[in-house]
Amino acid sequence: MAEESTTSTKLASKPGAKSSDGPEVRVRRIHRRDLNRVWEFLKLCFRDVNRETVEYQRPRSKKRFLEVYEEEGIVQLLFEIAGHDDESAEIVGYAECAVEITGTDNWMNERYFENRDMRPLFVEELAVHPGYQGQGIGSFLLEQLEHLARVRGCTHLVLEVAENNKNALRFYRARSFQKLDAAIFMAKRVQTGDELLPPRKLKKARPRKPADGATKARSKTVPPKAREKDVE
Repeated sequence: MAEESTTSTKLASKPGAKSSDGPEVRVRRIHRRDLNRVWEFLKLCFRDVNRETVEYQRPRSKKRFLEVYEEEGIVQLLFEIAGHDDESAEIVGYAECAVEITGTDNWMNERYFENRDMRPLFVEELAVHPGYQGQGIGSFLLEQLEHLARVRGCTHLVLEVAENNKNALRFYRARSFQKLDAAIFMAKRVQTGDELLPPRKLKKARPRKPADGATKARSKTVPPKAREKDVE
């Protein structure tokens, strides 16, 4: 993936800071050499969220993350506080998006958007370093994605967020995101017990009647008169 020219913005200062300007954050496309660092960054960002959700928030696995890099049509952007080179720069944000629905395990329904005259930019991933939240990085990420959507002729940003991720929901709603549809996970408690049922007593067996054929056979073998003679 060829790197495009980078853009940058100033972070907002933390409360109590003397300077009105924080460090500069630049955005660039990801390189192969970044993959391991970015994977560790994403694990850090989603660690707490994934402990509380039914469905894993992305990324699901490192294998899948590495596969995404090789796929066509997916844009992966890094947001960094610059160092003297790429290796020393600190990753503070990551964004991943696509104009078309990608992935063999994706359940998105294209007709939903076509029927509403929507041409979405699908935001597959959006992550901000926990230690830099509240300093404008999330806004910078969304501003970059909106710019990319306009350049590529898209009309909407579409993303998925866990319903119990309250901080993320507040962030998106404050920036005019609206709920499209919802897949709600439902559960019912099942009465628990042993896997195998307890022993069960059978019903009392009824006395069996001898078959007619067996009675007749006995009669022919030992006639009543013959038995009387033997007694005499």
